[in-house]
Amino acid sequence: MHIHIKNYMEDLVWNYLDVIIAKHPQVCNCEKCRYDIAALALNFLPPHYIVSDKGETYTKVKSLEQQFNVDLISAISQAIRIVTNKPRHEME
Repeated sequence: MHIHIKNYMEDLVWNYLDVIIAKHPQVCNCEKCRYDIAALALNFLPPHYIVSDKGETYTKVKSLEQQFNVDLISAISQAIRIVTNKPRHEME
């Protein structure tokens, strides 16, 4: 039996990140900026570690709560502002 631990917030941040960046074409969509934004957003959010399918189901249900979504969008938006103001790559 193979057991692994996973921070379910990573999946949620990546899913929301794609949606938010698509709505803001001025945000750099290069790989370095995307990873910087995701890492910062995850640092602003509490982790939701899961080990089992039951844990994943609970977290999915929790993610439907309005405040949870607001916190997620807020963390990603804050990370986007920080990375956009100080990108770690050369501007072209």
